[in-house]
Amino acid sequence: MAPSPHGTAPSLSPVTRPSTVDLITVELRNAVYSGALPVGSPIREVEMSGQLGVSRGPFREAAQRLVQEGLLRAVPGRGLSVVRIGRDRVRELYEARISVETAAAPLAVARATAEQSAAVRVAYDELTAAERSADARRIGDADLNLHWTLVAAGGNPWLVRWMTTLIVEVRMASFTLSEDYAVRKDSADSHSDIVDRFEARDASGLVDAIRANLEAAVARLLTPEAVEVETFDEPRPGPAPRLDPIAQDHSEG
Repeated sequence: MAPSPHGTAPSLSPVTRPSTVDLITVELRNAVYSGALPVGSPIREVEMSGQLGVSRGPFREAAQRLVQEGLLRAVPGRGLSVVRIGRDRVRELYEARISVETAAAPLAVARATAEQSAAVRVAYDELTAAERSADARRIGDADLNLHWTLVAAGGNPWLVRWMTTLIVEVRMASFTLSEDYAVRKDSADSHSDIVDRFEARDASGLVDAIRANLEAAVARLLTPEAVEVETFDEPRPGPAPRLDPIAQDHSEG
């Protein structure tokens, strides 16, 4: 399976030898995350399963997994489509993020191995490098991956699974709310306190820093005209011509 061109976190699979259904699920989740499957777009089962080189049964099962995650919507008589996350749901979405990330923060402070701690620093360095590129999508990916890496450092697989879905939904909300995808020009600086608190093993300070960062993100999404933050913007992506084929070295399941 080809890696996602738009960030690594949503691609993580909890199994060492994924089935075809697992692989299809990852491909569809990544397509939603990247915008290759735009918010509101229909899921054309025959066409997409053909592009992926899989039969319709495993494709249908994978799509139903994303329905259960809340990324796809099933309407009787109309099939499946990618969910839109409008202005009325953004605050609740970020409340869920705050719950997951602030629950993971003390765990990360207490449990993170040297390797996991290094991964957080690498994720922050990638955000700094992305900011220098002035590429909005690269910055956005690095931002979300830093938050995901912090949750992963807590070592709780349920929190990691929920976070994986939440960051896809955050991207979907950004695509729903605006024709442009915008990120802060000072994204690295706005995350420096989070990384500093983590590396200092300051659990309460880390929780406060995460909460402040996410509350600022809500304000920027809902009232961008009232928030004095410079941004890098780029047009919301259109649909990709094809999905990546699934490698056929796994049994369908």
